[in-house]
Amino acid sequence: MRIVLAGGSGYIGDHIARAYLAEGSEVVVLTRGPAEALPTDAGGLRRARWDGRSPGDWYAALDGADLVVNLAGERVAGSGFRYRWTDARKRKLVSSRVEAGRALVAGIAAVSRKPPVFVQASGIDYYAAGEVVATETTRAGDGFLSRLVAEEWEPSTIGVEEQGVRRIVLRLGPVIGAGSPVLAPLVVQHRLLAGGPIGPGTQWFPWVAVEDLVGALRHLVGLDSAAGVYNLVAPGILRNAELSRALGRALGKPSWLRTPSFALRLAFGEMADTLLEGVRAVPKRLLESGYRFIRPDIDSALLAALGGEPPP
Repeated sequence: MRIVLAGGSGYIGDHIARAYLAEGSEVVVLTRGPAEALPTDAGGLRRARWDGRSPGDWYAALDGADLVVNLAGERVAGSGFRYRWTDARKRKLVSSRVEAGRALVAGIAAVSRKPPVFVQASGIDYYAAGEVVATETTRAGDGFLSRLVAEEWEPSTIGVEEQGVRRIVLRLGPVIGAGSPVLAPLVVQHRLLAGGPIGPGTQWFPWVAVEDLVGALRHLVGLDSAAGVYNLVAPGILRNAELSRALGRALGKPSWLRTPSFALRLAFGEMADTLLEGVRAVPKRLLESGYRFIRPDIDSALLAALGGEPPP
């Protein structure tokens, strides 16, 4: 098999690449930058340069590929001033997703042997925050991220369906795994005895273990009937304060120091909404498809991520 990963040099792409390489597949990572840092040094991995918007030699990687996974897009949240949602930053969040999606659609249209399956990564930010249980048929919210997902990001690759390619859209929750961008700073805080709830702590925290992200993707790709939107979150959804307590238990550290909402808003501006508001998303279609979660609850996910349990 040949797997093409667009935007595949980050944490999620690394794990997807490793899984397919381990079974002997060829993995091509479309990358914008210099590629000293590869997902792995195993055989079968190669790289193709692209700028995320223009035609180029990278089209050859799509010709005859068995699967294309689109993970491309600027990181939404993070620490530091450069992650604040200025108007310029918002434009970059949109353009990095839309241009990459459209480029892939154009690339697939240009090759003679089209991939049978296309996976579009998306986010549970599609839904409005609050207490309403969000399944795949729940309407979109009206905030910036919801509009980005519903009106720009997901539609950017719908054109592959018109070419006869089966498209799967994965609305991802925050990923829990060893060294993940979500978990790593929380671990540092707790080890420094500064861990605790963020804001009210009552906001929902949908999440998915990295093992299930990879496992569910491969399950759906291999299921000929799987198409359309799937919420890729664990069934054991919990609130932010519960996450803090679980992490405190796993590390043997207290979890008592609450981060005030006003401090987050001062530091991050509008971006603080991603931390202070939560979506109550559930994996309805994924469970109905027959997928069985490897890490369905947060305690087992944290145990594995922190090295207390070997990977499955």
